[in-house]
Amino acid sequence: MGTVVDDAASAEFHAFFERHYAELARLAHLLTGEPDAADDLAADALLALWHRWDRVRAADHPVAYARGVVANLARTRVRAAVRERRRVALFWSQREERTENPDVAGAVDVQEALRRLPFRKRACVVLRHAFDLSEKDTALALGVSVGTVKSQTSKGVAELQRLLGTRAVPRAPRQVHAAIARSGRAAGGAR
Repeated sequence: MGTVVDDAASAEFHAFFERHYAELARLAHLLTGEPDAADDLAADALLALWHRWDRVRAADHPVAYARGVVANLARTRVRAAVRERRRVALFWSQREERTENPDVAGAVDVQEALRRLPFRKRACVVLRHAFDLSEKDTALALGVSVGTVKSQTSKGVAELQRLLGTRAVPRAPRQVHAAIARSGRAAGGAR
């Protein structure tokens, strides 16, 4: 059971939330240009405020502090989106312009199978085999250890083999690499 101070702080934060959530979500939307992300950013900001509520409520301008938190979260999101766009642009600029006789059906099958993998396995397989990153570079990109990359890549390839059948994804790592790389080129060339 909470104390009187805890209950008072909780009620005060709830009132602050009700008064300012829509404004903070609108601010996030205007800063990022992403209406879907706006609610998440506002909620994340308010969660951060709740964890520091004793300091925030003692501040001269708690709403200004909240706006600053939203702005920082939005800045982080925009920077991440810019980095992602640069990575995608770099990938597409390095790929071949045309693929002779692309196996579009095969590419669709591989892409569908990749979507069925859990995110970390999918990310490891794609970064290692479609982007030709080393285990170390993949680990840096994902913020995991090299051992995790090795394990998740191996498990991801095994799941692809199970999902597609062994004839669609060969056992040899070079052949797996080629099938996934072809899948990306065929899909890009089929556009």
